[in-house]
Amino acid sequence: MALMRKTRRRLRAALLPLLFLGLVGYFGWNATSGEFGLKAYATRQRDLHTAEAGLTRTQQELGAWEARVLALRAAHLDRDLLDERARAMLNLADPNEIVVPLPPAQHGD
Repeated sequence: MALMRKTRRRLRAALLPLLFLGLVGYFGWNATSGEFGLKAYATRQRDLHTAEAGLTRTQQELGAWEARVLALRAAHLDRDLLDERARAMLNLADPNEIVVPLPPAQHGD
């Protein structure tokens, strides 16, 4: 009987610390591996850097295309660019020109 009381008293005394230890373990696991934990944060940061790099590339490409379109406007007509595009679209060359065929991977368009 005394052994049972002693065991119960120890269990009651250990119950609260075990409960708090379980809570600390739960919150510690969520802080590292949970939906908003450190691992998820690192994944979101990596995705953000990838998206920012894609945005930078897209903005550079947009700037290049805007410059080409501006060169073909009537107010700022670049005759060389117009001649290049017309020859490329019509597949024509002047008899005095030297044509150097390039493989498809080296074309700029």
